[in-house]
Amino acid sequence: MNKLNKLKYAGLTCVLISLAGCKIPSVVQKAENKTTPEVFANASNDTLNTAKTKWKSYFTDANLNELIDNALKNNQELNITMQELVIAQSEVRARKGEYLPFVGLNAGAGVDKVGRYTNIGASEATTDIMPGKETPEPLQDYKIGAFATWEADIWGKLHNAKKAAVSRYLASVDGRNFVQTNLIAEISNSYYELLALDNQLDIVKQNIDIQSNALIIVKLQKESARVTELAVRRFEAQVLKTRGMQFGIQQKITETENKINFLVGRFPQPIVRVHEMFENLVPSKVNAGIPSQLLENRPDIKKAEMELVAANLDIKVAKARFYPSVGISAGIGFQAFNAKYLLSTPESLLYSFAGDLVAPLINRNAIKASYISSNAKQIQAVYNYERTLINAYVEVANQLAKIKNMQQSFELKAQEVQALNQSVGISNDLFKSARADYMEVLLTQRDALESKFELIETKKQQMNAFVDIYRALGGGWN
Repeated sequence: MNKLNKLKYAGLTCVLISLAGCKIPSVVQKAENKTTPEVFANASNDTLNTAKTKWKSYFTDANLNELIDNALKNNQELNITMQELVIAQSEVRARKGEYLPFVGLNAGAGVDKVGRYTNIGASEATTDIMPGKETPEPLQDYKIGAFATWEADIWGKLHNAKKAAVSRYLASVDGRNFVQTNLIAEISNSYYELLALDNQLDIVKQNIDIQSNALIIVKLQKESARVTELAVRRFEAQVLKTRGMQFGIQQKITETENKINFLVGRFPQPIVRVHEMFENLVPSKVNAGIPSQLLENRPDIKKAEMELVAANLDIKVAKARFYPSVGISAGIGFQAFNAKYLLSTPESLLYSFAGDLVAPLINRNAIKASYISSNAKQIQAVYNYERTLINAYVEVANQLAKIKNMQQSFELKAQEVQALNQSVGISNDLFKSARADYMEVLLTQRDALESKFELIETKKQQMNAFVDIYRALGGGWN
C-alpha cells in the first residue's frame, strides 16, 4: 500500500469512527515476563534434556510400560480431553466460516389472491399481463435463484476471532499433552509405591517369624524361671502388633492396585509386578538441559502461552465492535407467474445487489462491557502464564535437589539398617546368655523394623523424584 492509499484509508477510518461516535474506553494491558530467573541463568550450558526421552525408554520396567500403554488408550480423563480437541477444532471451522461469504440456493412456488376492491386488486383487474391476456387470478409465482451475504472484515474482527480460536485449539492440544504427562507420572509413582508396599509386607512377615521364635524362647526361659510372665506378655504383644501391621499394609496394597486400575481405565484386578529387586533400583542420570527449554517442553507453559495469545486477540475483536461493519448482499435467479416462462431471459431474470453500513451509536454498554472484560481476561492470562512459568522452575529445582538428597539419604539409611540387623543378632545372643534383658531385645527389634521401613520409604521417594523430575521437565508427551 503506497503512501497516498494509506492516507486515504486512514481518512476513511477516521470518518467512519466519527460517524459511529466511537470513543473506546481506556484500559490497561499487561505484558508477560519471560525473564529467566537469575538463579537459573547460568545453571547449565548442557542442552541435553531428559524431557526429550520417550517414556518407553525412560522407564525400563516392562510391567510399568504396559500399564502406561494401556492407560494412554483407555484412561477416561485423557479420552475426555481428546473430545475437547474435537470441540476446539470445530470452533476454528466455525470462526473461519464467518468471514467467508454465505452462499445459498432458494427455490419456491406460491399463489396469491388479493381482494378486488384494493389498490393492487383494482390495478390487476384493469391490467393485461400480456397483450390481450388478463392478469390470471389467482396469480401464481415460481422462483429459483442463488443468494450470497458477506461481511467485509475491514477491521480484522472476524480474522482475529478465527486466530483466537486457532490459539485455543493449540492450547487444547497442549492441555491434552499435560494430562498425558501427569497421567504417566501418577501411574509410575503409584507403581513404585506398590513395589514399596510389597517390600514392607515382606519385612513384616520376616519380623513376625523372628519375633515368634523369640517368643518361643522366652516361654522356655520362663519355664526355667529365668524370666517372668511380664517378659512373655511383652514379647507376645510385640508379635500381635506386627501382625496388625501386616493387614494394614495389605489394605494399602489393595487400594494402590485399584488406584492404578482406575488410571488404566479398567475394573479391579491384580497388578503384575516384580518387587524383589526394588531396593536395588538405581535411577538413571537426569539431564535438566538449559532453563529456557522449559518453554518448549512443558505442555502447561505452552498451553498458558496459547491462552495468552488468544486473550490478546480477543481484545482486538472486542475493539473492532466499536467500528462500523460493512455488509454486502447479492442475489440472482429467475421468477415468473408460469413455470413455462421461468427460464425465459431476460424477462424472467432477476438480480439484486446491496451494501449496508451499520455502526453502534446509542446504548453501547454491552460493547464496552465486552471490551473491558476482554482486557481483564488478558491480564488474567498474563498472571496465569507467569504463575505457570514460576511453578515450572520451582518444580524442577525441588526435584533436582530431591534426587541428590534422597540418594545420600538412602546410602546412610542402608548403613543404619545393616548396623541394626547386626544388633538384633547380638541382642538375641546376649539375652540367651542372660547378659541382656528382654527390653533391650524388644527395643532393638523395633528399631530394626522401623529402619527397614524407612529404607524402603526412602527408596520410594528416590524413585518418585525420578518420576517427578521427568514430569517437571516436560517429558512424557512428545
